[in-house]
Amino acid sequence: MARNPLNMADSHAETGASGVEIAPGLFLPAEAMRFTFVRGSGPGGQNVNKRSTKVRLSVSLSALRELMGQAATARLIERAGAGHISRGRLVMVEEGSRSQHINRQRCVRRLSGLVRAAMVTPAVRKRTRPKRSSVEQRMERKKRRGETKRLRRKPDKTDGVA
Repeated sequence: MARNPLNMADSHAETGASGVEIAPGLFLPAEAMRFTFVRGSGPGGQNVNKRSTKVRLSVSLSALRELMGQAATARLIERAGAGHISRGRLVMVEEGSRSQHINRQRCVRRLSGLVRAAMVTPAVRKRTRPKRSSVEQRMERKKRRGETKRLRRKPDKTDGVA
């Protein structure tokens, strides 16, 4: 039975011997990820002043490149945006919950979603040309519309017709 990193029974369940499964059959080594915990804002009342529940996940881009390949990593960086890349690492921050454990899960889930989206190769757009009849119909509509507008003009305006 496959281990689901998002339904953790204990705090170490997400990082198995081979790392975290971030996509089907794609395991990120635990050494490539760095979790840091700091005091954050968000829900929790006085709890936020006492507990370090804000989670910062930092993942080595070189490790991702080895796992996913150059093209997929480039798509990942593009999807993540410049605000999430720092010193050769992908950085994600989560502080939406009072629980450090839940925030950690959410970070892993967001990373997994980004990786899965980046693994999909976009379809190459095939250039097409409009049919000649479509172009001719469009030009005919434009001429008719122009004629309608020309007939609406005041008769004292000169429009090149003597």
